[in-house]
Amino acid sequence: MALDPARTVAELRELQELTGDENGAQRVAWTDTWVRAREWLREKLAGLPLELEEDEAANQWWTLRGDSERSVLIGGHIDSVPNGGWLDGCLNVLAGVEVLRRLAEERRPATTVRLVNWADEEGARFGRSLFGSSAAAGSMADQDELRDRRDAEGNALPEVVGRHGVDLDRATEARRQLEGAAAYLELHIEQGPVLESLGLPLGVVLGTFGVERHQVTFRGQAAHAGSTPMDNRRDALAGAAKLELEIREIAKRTGEGAVCTVGGVVTKPGIVTSVVETAECLLDQRHLDAERLAAMLAQAKEASERFAAEEDVEVEWGRIWSIEPILFDEALIELADEAVREVAGQSHRLPSGPLHDAAEVSRAGVPTVMLFVQSLRGLSHTKLSPSTWSSRCARSTRWRRRRSPGSPHSWGAEGPAPGGSLGSARARSPRRRSACPGRSARRSPSAHGRGSSGYRSRCCRSPRRTGRSCASRDTSRR
Repeated sequence: MALDPARTVAELRELQELTGDENGAQRVAWTDTWVRAREWLREKLAGLPLELEEDEAANQWWTLRGDSERSVLIGGHIDSVPNGGWLDGCLNVLAGVEVLRRLAEERRPATTVRLVNWADEEGARFGRSLFGSSAAAGSMADQDELRDRRDAEGNALPEVVGRHGVDLDRATEARRQLEGAAAYLELHIEQGPVLESLGLPLGVVLGTFGVERHQVTFRGQAAHAGSTPMDNRRDALAGAAKLELEIREIAKRTGEGAVCTVGGVVTKPGIVTSVVETAECLLDQRHLDAERLAAMLAQAKEASERFAAEEDVEVEWGRIWSIEPILFDEALIELADEAVREVAGQSHRLPSGPLHDAAEVSRAGVPTVMLFVQSLRGLSHTKLSPSTWSSRCARSTRWRRRRSPGSPHSWGAEGPAPGGSLGSARARSPRRRSACPGRSARRSPSAHGRGSSGYRSRCCRSPRRTGRSCASRDTSRR
């Protein structure tokens, strides 16, 4: 049985129709739509010789037994943000489904292969990302804080996850799922513009940024908007607004990929005739260097206190969640780099600013690597997040197959060999055509570090010339 990338694309579209609307994907974790998506996934794998298990953190596991109990893990998450894109997270899972189909039709693999659908990677409902993977990694040490988390409607996290069979006190028992894991492989859309700017279909991920996420609350005094003089106001929103502008400067001063975001502000009483009494801000800060990340947080706290004093308001900080920067396994990075060059001609290495379950698996001690697929316009977490994926699918899925147990380049029962070498990669010309037959390469001066391409590709099969768009591009969401 050959791999069928077209089937994967069709299933991604089917999932989109089942769990999305005109605004995008609606598979927010712990909702009825999310449950429907998980049931749909279960149906897709029915009939294969797989063992299905749902662990204490609501992660779904499908196991294909091999000659060795050592296992290679593949997967991702099927949950989405509200109004999300059609590929974010679910691409990882559906590509893994196709790989399992392929392996199940062959002889018994050399090592056990497991597909995982992590629960609540996004953290969209309660602001706490990587729920299922952190439980499995044993790093969920914030149960007390989680008990206090509530969604926008005031529902408590323990009550909501409890309806889905999750007991916070037992969630970390999911740790047993990583016992015997030899490696974890995750495929994901890049969610950024780098690969597209280089004209490359695939890239290898060096690691993920560290994250500090806090709720910052400014407290002032409500007063009538018409009768309170400007110099007598204690406006909480003024302090929050100053902080929002200052974190941009903090990121600029820090550099080297630093990002700071105020992703939401809730004001009370929230009426046009009153000065704002409280302003609750959600602050997200990220960097690949732990010391620089800590310095960014310290600067933001100092700035908030300074602005609170200037506006005669109070400020308090509450930690939502944090994770240190994670670097992936060097041997697997080399292996993935070789595999990408083998199927795409050239490779590029880059860090990941967005969070991924792979970070939690890595810090649990499991050798981990990620592969990125090019994103058009660098968009994600929006319905306007098309990808050149229909043709990239063949390449990325082929990468997994070539490194899958039982293939000529398999790891065998004990995981990757030292140094990650699995035999010689076929030589490719630097001017190898890209996946779309209508794309031509032209020289570009861009050079973005090791493995970067000197070429940038553009589509020559425009609707003006051929009456239809490039076959590798999804234009329905543009």
